[in-house]
Amino acid sequence: MKLGIVISTNEPEIVWNAFRFGVTSLKAEHEVKIFLLNKGVEAEGIKDEKYNVKEQIDSFVEDKGEILACGTCLESRQKEGSDVCPISTMMDLLVLVEESDKILTFG
Repeated sequence: MKLGIVISTNEPEIVWNAFRFGVTSLKAEHEVKIFLLNKGVEAEGIKDEKYNVKEQIDSFVEDKGEILACGTCLESRQKEGSDVCPISTMMDLLVLVEESDKILTFG
């Protein structure tokens, strides 16, 4: 199954759980893409003692998950894309929605 996950928050527990779900889905041999939108584009910079978001992001990428980040949302926060979270567009989000069997939103 192809799963699309949209994360639109920078709340550590929610982002941590979204990526944990993504990792679990990849391990179950599903194809997973995550689109970071709104405050979700701040996911890479989340530091929290209880919820290790970076560890989950790293696991997601290691397991061949794909992450896309809204370019406009990054720009409005004076941020740039990265190797882990390349700059993407609303057209990329539309394609993700069109090609996914299921879409989940967190945030």
